[in-house]
Order: sequence, then structure tokens, then C-alpha cells
Amino acid sequence: MSRKEIRPRDRRPLPPPDSKFESVLVSRFLNKLIECGKKSCAEGILYGAFELIKEKTKEDPVAVFNRAIENARPLVEVKARRVGGATYQVPVEVPQLRSQTIAMKWIIGFAREKTGKPMKERLATELIEASKKEGAVIKKREDTHKMAEANKAFAHYRW
Repeated sequence: MSRKEIRPRDRRPLPPPDSKFESVLVSRFLNKLIECGKKSCAEGILYGAFELIKEKTKEDPVAVFNRAIENARPLVEVKARRVGGATYQVPVEVPQLRSQTIAMKWIIGFAREKTGKPMKERLATELIEASKKEGAVIKKREDTHKMAEANKAFAHYRW
């Protein structure tokens, strides 16, 4: 029995927009939030977080979400490159699609690390903080940029 081939990212289509906000970015975020195949549970968490964002900020939650992703996405990252027995951290620019994915993973990861509150509250807090350029996600982005800046001398090892 043949298996379906996994297609490279550039040829793989983006998921369809989500049903409530008609946004592909929200749909991608929703797919990253899923655990154990429970999409309806992930939708409840995300849409609940959007309701909390609407209450707290009195703004459109999708606008806050888009601003949070834009503020959290890294412009450069470091990749390990082996040259002559030594491993160098080489700074490389990040394509937009990948940087959005990284930002989403960071936001979800830091929301999951917090404890004591329901997930929708933790996610809403992370998104609001990221939209204001505050919080752990922005610190992670700044650390990534600092690491790339510190290893700028190895940029000529880029491939």
C-alpha cells in the first residue's frame, strides 16, 4: 500500500479561512492550538480568548491578534552549520510564513506554560501582551535577534 507523499511547504496550500472570522491566519493558529485531534475544543479556547480580548481591550479581537503575531514574529534566526568540525550559529533571514509560524508556536507555548487559569484566559493574556510589545513572547523574539546579532560574524557561512 503506497503512502501519501508529504509535499514541501511552498507547494502545500494554506488551510481554508476559519468559519467565524474568515481569516487564514486565525485558521492556521487554530490548527497549531489543536491537541489530540480535538479541533472543537481548540475553537472553544481560541474564540473564548477572542471574547476576553474584546472585553478587556474594547478592540476588534482579530486586529489585536494580527498585531500580536506581527509584533512577535522574528526577522532573523540562527541555524547551526557545521564547518570543518566546528558548529557555528549562522544568522539567516526568516521568510514571512515561517516567522508567523514561529510566532504562533511561541505564543501558544508560553500560554501553555502558565498555570492556574483556564487556557482561554492565558491565551488572551499572551495575545494582549504581544500586541502591546510586552511579555515573554517579545522577550524571546528580542533574545533571538540578539543571538543573531552576536553571531553576525559567521554570516558568510550562510548556504
